[in-house]
Amino acid sequence: MKNLLIETASGSYPVSVGRNIIETKLVEQIGEIKPTSILIIADSAVQSLYGKQLLNLLRSSYKTEVYIVPSGEEYKSFESYYNIQSFALKLGLDRKSLILAFGGGVIGDLAGFAAATYMRGIPFIQLPTTLLAHDSAVGGKVAINHPEGKNMIGAFYQPRAVIYDLAFLSTLPGHELRSGFAEVIKHGLIGNADFYHWLTAEISVLNDLIDEKLQHLIIEGIRVKAAVVKEDEKETGVRAHLNFGHTLGHAIEAEAGYGKISHGDGVAIGMLFAIWLSGRVYKLNLPYEKIKKWFKELGFPVEVPENLSTDALISRMLKDKKSHSGTITMVLLRTIGAPEISPFERDQLKSLLETWRQGGSV
Repeated sequence: MKNLLIETASGSYPVSVGRNIIETKLVEQIGEIKPTSILIIADSAVQSLYGKQLLNLLRSSYKTEVYIVPSGEEYKSFESYYNIQSFALKLGLDRKSLILAFGGGVIGDLAGFAAATYMRGIPFIQLPTTLLAHDSAVGGKVAINHPEGKNMIGAFYQPRAVIYDLAFLSTLPGHELRSGFAEVIKHGLIGNADFYHWLTAEISVLNDLIDEKLQHLIIEGIRVKAAVVKEDEKETGVRAHLNFGHTLGHAIEAEAGYGKISHGDGVAIGMLFAIWLSGRVYKLNLPYEKIKKWFKELGFPVEVPENLSTDALISRMLKDKKSHSGTITMVLLRTIGAPEISPFERDQLKSLLETWRQGGSV
């Protein structure tokens, strides 16, 4: 088992990563909080596989109930959020109750936002069950989606702990592993060139995401994010670097319809465009073709779906939280491990995106 401490201006909390650690670490953390009751907010697929195990662990000592959310990005919605709040109120949860987020990034974001706003904030613990959640479970950004854009309604609210039991990842389907691996790659590209080179050398197919390699890449990905969050908890500066690949990626997700294209696949396309754009704007010789080939081998899409128009994507990007006054903010790379924020006017970025989609050279 590996332990990290996430430090932010609003407080610090532990992250534990290992196999079969849920029983000892969760009991330890709950014992420190001493909740009056516990509400587990669980992904339906995760609940069917592991829910009984978690309930058996808790119900002997704590009043515990479960709210099950169907699997899928489309359920990170206001309706789900409202239903959770109603369920919590009917149960009589109070300010000393505890929420457990038991699932992937959708559940972590949804449950975290519910915890942040229920009675103006009650504690919650992240129990991530996907590789993607190595990113979303750490850092305290919790939110729900709106039809006009992803994560538009939310808060900064840190968990009390993150307990990452790798045993839960053993049943993940390949497309979920790939989606999570996109965020791992992002952390290497923006924050640690040595880690990026290790990834390209060690992970050539998804079947390589096992055992010691899996634990190592989760820990290193979290280290990159932890360093950024420590410096800038509420995204007033360098934390925006974590959005590398996300401006276009989120636009693709939203325009396609939530759940049609996975978050990781959208971010992979967004990262490729950002790398190409970096080379074009800064006149750099980045390994764009090498990364594109690697992405193809891993099964990532490497271009925007043809049915999504450039105009529609640009309109989505203009609504991104980081964009303002008609200017779209992109995170680019000066080199591997050195991100930089660069603004673009609408028509300028539209032309560049269209050129990239048509196969334009760097």
